[in-house]
Amino acid sequence: MSLIDWIVLLLTLLGIAVYGIYKSRGTKNIEGYLLADRKLPWYHVGFSVMATQASAITFLSAPGQAFSDGMRFVQFYFGLPLAMVVLCITFIPAFHKLNVYTAYEYLEKRFDLKTRSLTAFLFLLQRGLSTGITIYAPAIVLSTILKIDITYTTVLMGGIVILYTISGGTKAVSFTQLFQMAVIFSGLIVAAILVVYKLPYDVSFSDSLHIAGSLGKMNLIDTTFDWNNRYNIWSGIIGGFFLQLSYFGTDQSQVGRYLTGSSVTQSRLGLIMNGLIKIPMQFFILMIGILVFTFYQYHEPPIFFNPVETNKIEQSEYNNDYQKIKNNYSVLHQEKLASLNSFVKALHSDDQVQIANAKSQLNTAEQKLQACRKGATDLMLKHNDKADVNDSNYVFLTFVMNFLPVGMIGLIIAIIFLASMGSTASGLNSLAGTFIVDFYKRIIKKDNQEINYLKASRWATFVWGAFCIIVALYASRLGNLIEAVNILGSLFYGTILGIFLVAFYVKHVQSQAVFIAACTAEVFIIIAWQMDLMAFLWLNVLGCILVVGIAIILQMILPQNKNTIA
Repeated sequence: MSLIDWIVLLLTLLGIAVYGIYKSRGTKNIEGYLLADRKLPWYHVGFSVMATQASAITFLSAPGQAFSDGMRFVQFYFGLPLAMVVLCITFIPAFHKLNVYTAYEYLEKRFDLKTRSLTAFLFLLQRGLSTGITIYAPAIVLSTILKIDITYTTVLMGGIVILYTISGGTKAVSFTQLFQMAVIFSGLIVAAILVVYKLPYDVSFSDSLHIAGSLGKMNLIDTTFDWNNRYNIWSGIIGGFFLQLSYFGTDQSQVGRYLTGSSVTQSRLGLIMNGLIKIPMQFFILMIGILVFTFYQYHEPPIFFNPVETNKIEQSEYNNDYQKIKNNYSVLHQEKLASLNSFVKALHSDDQVQIANAKSQLNTAEQKLQACRKGATDLMLKHNDKADVNDSNYVFLTFVMNFLPVGMIGLIIAIIFLASMGSTASGLNSLAGTFIVDFYKRIIKKDNQEINYLKASRWATFVWGAFCIIVALYASRLGNLIEAVNILGSLFYGTILGIFLVAFYVKHVQSQAVFIAACTAEVFIIIAWQMDLMAFLWLNVLGCILVVGIAIILQMILPQNKNTIA
């Protein structure tokens, strides 16, 4: 990067971090550290909820997901608005009424300590793993910029966020997230405009969408029902609803965001804001990936976007074979460019027969390119069977570094870092809060002084941060990060949601039945995932149904006992 880009990057990051710490000064108790004294207005809540979900993974991997797999990922979010409605009606009033720090406190009031502890443990496990992945995403960026091993940049990024979170707690997170989202939206709009501007003069925005569509990338809606299809309208609405309901309703990283609201109304407005903006926002981010895809139809892309794996193969005994494949790739790209120009010419003529013929030729050329690219990745695996051959996380970053103007590069990199800081800080804050409230304060150190709980919260943030860094060091093996983090969540969210739905709606079911049901359901989910029985979104539905169904059946069999019902 140029000096100007470094200045833009450092000033943006430093300015927002200092502002957040300044606004959070004076935190003296655990409520201030974990819940910002429950005084934030709805727009703070809304932006904080969005920023927690929109990590660096969103801005780094989502365009790459669209580049490689098209627009169909947007269907993943179709269940979100309905989930927001259910949360506003049921979850928010319950949590505010009980004045809880974490969502899992409610479960002890409704069931017992072991059910609360089991649910909190499942959350800590999945959120610790997921937060580790969010640390890895910006480490990719820093590694690419500085051209150093990603291990060092992972530890560096994790360390920065740990210090940032320890210093200010939830107030620092929430206040910085408000400005982070403003910078993020501005930067993305400018990036989208620049991608279109860099297309050939005679290729319009409409032409770029036609080109992407002819190569199978404008697959917005898929109405076919298939258990094994990750993204269709059914998995999005049904499976996505269960996933989003569990994520926003039972994941402390999100619950902790809207518990900061000054009232039930403020929390509700914040979630409604998220429900209205999230799908258009994700559509827009994926569309940037589509535009980058069209851009690379006219500008020869790297045969493989991950520079780390590319350097390894070029320094191996297979370098000559790899160079031959690269040369062939360049020839095939020029041939494809001729087919592409014919297709655009046919579009402008509006001759349907000519368009169909040109489209067929373009797809044939694309298939040859993909076969050539597979030859390169097969060679990488031949050299190293553990090579990371999924390079979608590097697509957008490569475009930014090579084609955006000076100053804009620094801003886009700042956006990725800001998103990482916001989501990772929220994750660490929720991990620390859940551990302190649901385990340390409840089981280990009862009746301790408030100042000691505050100190323990800071130490817990540090320990969980170290755990997340360790997870991040292994994240390269997980493929596309935005998929990996959602697959990981789907292994636990259905079970956790089932426990809460029983608590809210099936009042006659008692603690022993729901505890056994949850343990049984989680075992089934892990088995279904290992055997690849269905697409990951359906695991959320299966887990929830299993918990509710098994709990109701067990309650008929197990002996009755007195139980506290909230």
